[in-house]
Amino acid sequence: MKRKALLVALIAILCIAVLQANMQTRYINKKVQYNLPEANTIPTVRKKIEPFKIIYTPTIHKNFVGFKEALAFRESQGKYHKVNSLGYIGKYQFGKSTLHRLKIYNLNTFLNSPEQQEQAFIALCSLNKWILKRDIKRFVGKKINGITITESGILASAHLAGAGNVKKYLRSYGAIAFTDAYGTNIKHYMKQFAGYDTSFIKPIKNATVSS
Repeated sequence: MKRKALLVALIAILCIAVLQANMQTRYINKKVQYNLPEANTIPTVRKKIEPFKIIYTPTIHKNFVGFKEALAFRESQGKYHKVNSLGYIGKYQFGKSTLHRLKIYNLNTFLNSPEQQEQAFIALCSLNKWILKRDIKRFVGKKINGITITESGILASAHLAGAGNVKKYLRSYGAIAFTDAYGTNIKHYMKQFAGYDTSFIKPIKNATVSS
């Protein structure tokens, strides 16, 4: 009986050894795959843990909608009710004098009307395009301070600095510059907002917003 039991034990040991050898041979040179989360997986966390804050910027195209939304994001992060420390208001950060030129006098109504703000932006672009039409024709495609001048860059710069200051910048080939109270200059806007299709905007001498 002892011999029989010993023989059974030896056979069992041999079987285990053969099985282990087969398993090792089977997984040699095999790649191990781990169950890792995908890049867009949102992990869950305990309530007491403050999750990371993610700030998204808009993905936009080089059309007029892309132009106005990019400019609005730069001005106010696209917030219609934004009022900055200098008193500029709305999504596109209009000043009081500019709004008066567009025949807008009730600032509170303007601040609470997204529709009027969008109309005002188009009207101002039309007005600036009329004021700067000769400069657009003369300077688009040329380089000033290493920046290729485009119509959208000119209109964005006029929104920042006013059409008169943009004229001075272009006609002096960048020698006469403008910088706002926050340190932003025409050159920066010429570069940041270059290459958008603003052909949608028509030059209008007396552009206003209808009440």
